[in-house]
Amino acid sequence: MTKIARLSIPGPAGPLEALLEWNPDRSPRGVALICHPHPLYGGTMHSKVVFRAAKAALQAGLPALRFNFRGVGRSAGTFDRGVGERSDVRAALDYLTSSFPDRPAVIMGFSFGSWVGLEVGARDPRVESLVGLGIPIASSDMSYLEAVTKPKLIVQGTRDVYGPRDQVERFFASLAEPKRLHWVEGADHFFTAKLDELQAAVAEFLGEPIRT
Repeated sequence: MTKIARLSIPGPAGPLEALLEWNPDRSPRGVALICHPHPLYGGTMHSKVVFRAAKAALQAGLPALRFNFRGVGRSAGTFDRGVGERSDVRAALDYLTSSFPDRPAVIMGFSFGSWVGLEVGARDPRVESLVGLGIPIASSDMSYLEAVTKPKLIVQGTRDVYGPRDQVERFFASLAEPKRLHWVEGADHFFTAKLDELQAAVAEFLGEPIRT
């Protein structure tokens, strides 16, 4: 049975509000950290895509930690244009990996969360795979991913105005292997009415060995 813990974890600008979900009856082979969309446009750890990504992790047997960036919900601090938010990701990763030591991590991020979260994951040796959901490639520089050889999954809607298909395909072509791109036909940026397919694509990716 899945347990849910409402947490206040140490963050660089003060406590970060978080939710940890896991099955105490299973020995996890890895852990998942999920980063939410833009704090200034209503993004929180309760965003539907973030919720579904966490459910996909649980489905694959991975404890899932989602958290609110600084200034969101009960998290201390104020919006810091992605700089401080990357520090928040590192703090959340510290908490998660100390709670489940010696387990490889996957970092998943939706929109803004993919821009900040995947950069942290690309550099941190504790993170062995990366998942970008609705990457905002039209407005954000994600070239830091190009030479990263960790397994990567991008899930994108074909009608995502913040990540148009042609731009995403060019970006994906520039990435080093291993990589996977899953198009959700007809989906907008928020995967409206397509969340089941998003969750299934993430669960399938996470169901494979984290290290490939």
